[in-house]
Amino acid sequence: MKHPLLLSVALLASCNAAPAPAPTPAASPSAAPAKNSALAPTEIVAAAPASDWAAIAPSDLLVMDLAPDAKGAARQVVIQLLPAPFSQGWIGNIRALAGAKWWDGTAVNRVQDGYVVQWGDPDGEDKAKAKPLPPGLKVVPQEEYEQPLAPRVELKVMKSFEQQQSSGEFGSPPVFHDAPGQAQVFLAGFPVGMGDNRKSQSMWAMHCYGTVGVGRDYPPDTGSGAELYAVIGQAPRQLDRNIAVVGRVIEGMEHLSSLPRGTGDIGFYKTAEERTPILSIRIGSEVPGLPRYQYLSTESASFARYADARANRRDSFYIRPAGGVDICNVPVPVRRVPG
Repeated sequence: MKHPLLLSVALLASCNAAPAPAPTPAASPSAAPAKNSALAPTEIVAAAPASDWAAIAPSDLLVMDLAPDAKGAARQVVIQLLPAPFSQGWIGNIRALAGAKWWDGTAVNRVQDGYVVQWGDPDGEDKAKAKPLPPGLKVVPQEEYEQPLAPRVELKVMKSFEQQQSSGEFGSPPVFHDAPGQAQVFLAGFPVGMGDNRKSQSMWAMHCYGTVGVGRDYPPDTGSGAELYAVIGQAPRQLDRNIAVVGRVIEGMEHLSSLPRGTGDIGFYKTAEERTPILSIRIGSEVPGLPRYQYLSTESASFARYADARANRRDSFYIRPAGGVDICNVPVPVRRVPG
């Protein structure tokens, strides 16, 4: 079985190859412009066969129910937790907190425009008032922000990059590229940063729109997982490997991004009345009637076509392909299981 990391490396490299020119119809003074038959990214996703979709286990979902809005409408946010090996210490704590119903009665405390929505105990900074945490939570070291490349994958990944850069098989290095010695790939449906040389053989989860991470104090504190945030603005990539990423919002993002902005320092609410109460946060397998979800497998042929279309739009609205795209602008499609 091919490893998803290797498939993603090849995929991202192919996205950077020179875009295929669209067919040009013969010139005719009276003819209307021909409609481009290339599919848009949404059309590629809609046409993806069932075999290209991967199930998300309910036990890997975190479901947050906020207090109803001003019109009485329910507000539910569904978060997919990161798979192993990423951030498992914090995710273990999050599972324990949800199991203890610790978040019930807490609140959204901060909404900073173009940055994050943050939730947890409003009195968490006051030791006299802070809500006691459940016993047994782990203190996770900051070294866990990164994970080593698996030994059986490492050599193949390195050879793949060397082949691309020396032979020009794909035309040029991968389109998704960070600082020298780093690259970006998709792994199990999530965007991941990766060291692509022998001095930095590690990988880490990345911050994109909708990413969920762990609030913390100054180092060496790494946060317990009791205080979480979701990105509601442009990807704050400077946070990568500085804060623990634990998942992403897959449904209900509008209930966070539309909240009133806080007027206090860095978007914190000044009064309790401004906060949005949290009714409950549970693991998905504990929520009756929760829909089943799938993501478009990042190992699939459909995802390869989708990523290429995001990088090089050839459908009718566009004049020319861009030749590349930020990895955070290739959101992995998620859907409710049909039927």
